Amino acid sequence: MTQLMEQIKEKDAQAFTHSGKFHADDVFSSALLLSVNPEITIHRGSQVPEDFKGIVFDIGRGKYDHHQRDSRIRENGVPYAAFGLLWEELGAEILGEELAEKFDEAFVQPLDNNDNTGEKNELATLIGNFNPPWDAQGGNDAAFFKAVGVAGMILDNKLERYRGNERADKRVEEILAAHNSSVLSGEKSEIEAKILVLPEFVPCQKQLRETDIAFIIFPSNRGGYCIQPLKKEHSLNYKCSFPENWLGLERDELKQATGLTSANFCHKGGFLMTTGELADAVQACKISMEQFCEKPVIVSFGGDIEYDELLHQLPKLQAAEIICIDFPDIPELEIQGIYAEVAMEKQE
Repeated sequence: MTQLMEQIKEKDAQAFTHSGKFHADDVFSSALLLSVNPEITIHRGSQVPEDFKGIVFDIGRGKYDHHQRDSRIRENGVPYAAFGLLWEELGAEILGEELAEKFDEAFVQPLDNNDNTGEKNELATLIGNFNPPWDAQGGNDAAFFKAVGVAGMILDNKLERYRGNERADKRVEEILAAHNSSVLSGEKSEIEAKILVLPEFVPCQKQLRETDIAFIIFPSNRGGYCIQPLKKEHSLNYKCSFPENWLGLERDELKQATGLTSANFCHKGGFLMTTGELADAVQACKISMEQFCEKPVIVSFGGDIEYDELLHQLPKLQAAEIICIDFPDIPELEIQGIYAEVAMEKQE
């Protein structure tokens, strides 16, 4: 346990930060301390008392302040703020080293960067809006601790999400290992190797993108089974899609289109289908893979049919569909002295 963690967990632990207008940095720093020890007392003021023995952050030019000229900067160029300086010491004990680094990159660094540079950040704006209006009478401590309460809920939920994702990754590894074993033993066919049946829903889409799995099936909380196609790695396209004539159908219409007696619903966006029976869910995946035909498309701006032959000579694009789009007409400028105006209309 780090010295900072020990200090936070002490009985009658105390912390001090600046008063006046607050920002996401001091608010989330406070929320982090309270997450570790809900009993810690956080004081605010314009100057750190000389006899103060607790944790001082975002003020005082100390270890957890970042307003001094020699304040620290991460290797990637993102400067530390108080939240990042505290997380640097506490993160590994809260989430483990690997997850703590990911959390710092995704959640802490954007807030640190906002506090140091003013770069727009929606969460920082949301927290800043808890400050009282400019002409409000009295102090703003009540508003500060209200903001800290909201930040605490966001932080706790975010941390739990990271822990949950770690549990999910381990569970998916177990399920995938059993699936691969069945494939290697010949228990599953070549087409079934691309269908992963989950005993329960587990977030796995990102983890499975780099595999050959094209569909996942899992029990629905409404009964029956859900089917989801998986996207390709580094792409917004699915590895395999449901047949186009299934999209947007449900119940009897979908049963007739698919030939599956328990088919219930197929989202018009193509990212979800449901069936009543597992066998029908598996069969829906097999039909989709049998009918799926991926055709590359070239969008040619300002091109013409005469250039199509050249485009088809590009590697692996001999059978590509070419869509020619004309450049929009350049609107006329209306000159007014040293200024010029142009009227732009949205084109269909």
